[in-house]
Amino acid sequence: MIIRQGFKFRLDTSDAQSARLRVLCGHARFVWNQALKRCNEAADTEGEYVPRYETMAKWVTVWKREPDTEWLKEAYTDNLQQKLKDLDTAWQRYFKKVEGAQRPRFKKKGKSRDSVRFVNFQKYCQIDNRRVKLPAGLGWVRFRKSREIVGTVKNCTVGFEGGRWFISFQTEREVPEPVHPSASMIGVDMGIARFLTLSDGTFIEPASPFKANQAKLARAQRALARKVKFSANWHKQKAKINRLHTRIANLRRDTLHKASTQISNNHAMIVIEDLKVGNMSRSAKGNVDNPGVSVKAKSGLNRSILDQGWYEFRRQLEYKQAIRGGEVLVVPAHHTSQTCPRCQHVSPENRTSQARFRCVQCGFEEHADRVGAINIKARGHRVLACGESGLPDSEKQEPVRNREEVAPSAAHAASGIPHRR
Repeated sequence: MIIRQGFKFRLDTSDAQSARLRVLCGHARFVWNQALKRCNEAADTEGEYVPRYETMAKWVTVWKREPDTEWLKEAYTDNLQQKLKDLDTAWQRYFKKVEGAQRPRFKKKGKSRDSVRFVNFQKYCQIDNRRVKLPAGLGWVRFRKSREIVGTVKNCTVGFEGGRWFISFQTEREVPEPVHPSASMIGVDMGIARFLTLSDGTFIEPASPFKANQAKLARAQRALARKVKFSANWHKQKAKINRLHTRIANLRRDTLHKASTQISNNHAMIVIEDLKVGNMSRSAKGNVDNPGVSVKAKSGLNRSILDQGWYEFRRQLEYKQAIRGGEVLVVPAHHTSQTCPRCQHVSPENRTSQARFRCVQCGFEEHADRVGAINIKARGHRVLACGESGLPDSEKQEPVRNREEVAPSAAHAASGIPHRR
């Protein structure tokens, strides 16, 4: 089994190295924007067609010969080529309607994450303990090596985030087919009041990093609005806001990694809902002819949903389970919080509040989020046993899986339905 993994560290660059990296990122950003402009023109006239990488690479050669853009000769060619390959990949994902893929957008200085990639690492680069040697006139750069780099480094990406430079090494290694040390199965319900609720009754509280820093961010943005645009103080305040956004993202990422690692370590089969986060967080504003209702309340709900990072949590679970030899089974989310796990009666009246569940038919009581997790796990059992979706006949649909086959050895746990207390 081939495992590709990234290792990210903070760079300690000198002033000259930082200046050179900013120039390299500027070159890459310019090439991306110019190529995207031509691709947009082609897409608008020819539909779902844009020039591929082979064609775009020839544009760079022409730009280097033109008087207005001959300064591109100072760029590192590999950086430009990789940026065009990224653009080509982004277009293909957009045309194939891959989940989460959007139409490529222009990169604006100061607003987009600047980065450059160095390929052929073994040929052009070198690691010596806490130093890395990079081409393009950068030389040896120190980085904060907080853990060992496992595998063969294939390429590295240098990016600017929150006022600091970071380097990410992509490694590759071959390992025997992993076997998960556990044989348990767990159902996971994702929510807002509780970030995660497991079918065994345990739960994880939400971190809500944006909500915790929302007032501070608003004050910083008001301070920016009072300053003269593009002045020195304006740039300082803008950098402060960028650092705050980076902190919010880091807090969210830290919570997701800790939660996904904990669950992945303890369970071989993880069953989650197939939540359409994009649809759930869609704006209710409407338009002039059809204005929305409860727009303010819906916008607050949208912020809370996006603040939890549900899609990123699912992505982390899938790749961590693949590395450990486990599985992630994704089942339909219909009525998981309205179905009684004891008598299977489905009714909106079963869930009388956000947290309370009481079946109107048999009287079964439990926390509503745990009921959802129990039903998710039971639905996963039915999928593993006979491929059923676990939905009423009127709403049955094919279950979504992250792999074509699921290891049957991971489905040995009991259903976990508690008795009424």
